[in-house]
Amino acid sequence: MAPANGDPRPRPRSLRRRILLGVVLGLVVYALLGLWADVGGMRAALSGFDLRLLPVAMGLSFTNYVVRFARWERYRGLLGIRMGRWTSFLIYLSGLALTVTPGKMGETFKSWLIREVDGTPVHRSAPIVVAERFTDLLSFLVLIGIGGLATQPEHAWVFWATLVLCAGLLALFASRRLADLACDVLARLPLVRRAAPKARAAFDSARVLMAPRELALPTLVSTVGWGLECVGFWLIASSFVQDGVPLLFAVYTFSFSAVAGAVAIVFPGGLGITEGAMSGLLGGRYEALGVAADAARARAASATILIRLCTLWFAMGVGLVALWLFRRQRAALAPARSHEGH
Repeated sequence: MAPANGDPRPRPRSLRRRILLGVVLGLVVYALLGLWADVGGMRAALSGFDLRLLPVAMGLSFTNYVVRFARWERYRGLLGIRMGRWTSFLIYLSGLALTVTPGKMGETFKSWLIREVDGTPVHRSAPIVVAERFTDLLSFLVLIGIGGLATQPEHAWVFWATLVLCAGLLALFASRRLADLACDVLARLPLVRRAAPKARAAFDSARVLMAPRELALPTLVSTVGWGLECVGFWLIASSFVQDGVPLLFAVYTFSFSAVAGAVAIVFPGGLGITEGAMSGLLGGRYEALGVAADAARARAASATILIRLCTLWFAMGVGLVALWLFRRQRAALAPARSHEGH
């Protein structure tokens, strides 16, 4: 809902609604996962879990955010967005508060915070989130390849579908002709014609961020960052069987599940799709290691919920803390800005 002054910036109440909806959906998904795996079996599986692994996995997740912050800074520099490094870091982390949105596009909230700091129009900075999601998808494809796509040929269609999606997005954003065509179509539609000029400016920003020469390094940074979360998943998944699971299998499972959730873009944060793929693959591996089918399901569901706690939900928590710190910083600066105005 837009404020009365016409500023469409999300209100705190709207943000709380989105976050609450994500939490409720998550609880529903995990309740269904518990029914599938048997709550009693999960309780037994979790009774022997080493809780010290949780802060380790969360630490790897936070390191992932720090690593990928370098990509954010690169994109910010390319668009000429100027602000202090600490402020930039808080804005970057604040976007994590809306991780549980379709396609994670709720992270465009960062653009409102950028505008609040330096006045950059939202439509000019929002393509940063698109470029982030694009290079994240590319990095997951790299990790799937490293983890061993050839060992799971029945899932290859997800890999190729994502690759085609990436190619289509790259063609759209890299080609001025296609972008102009899309904007011309928007300009002819009654309900959205007013958005055409802003869409054209957004395409211009995206073209800068997703130029071929700008793809390699951000994708490498993203691959390293998400690889750290793969290690966290490996540590947790391995704790439920005596000899653990292979690291490359963990890399493949985590990345494939993330891509499945991303391709199913209507599911906030990949909820349900990511958990289903992850627990299914992991349960099959546990069975291959000699665990009974019922116990394998319970252990796989337990590992899945724990890693999502250390990644998706931990990210939301970090985002909320960062947003609080950002608001405190802005409130502290308000008297100085008011004095300068006089």
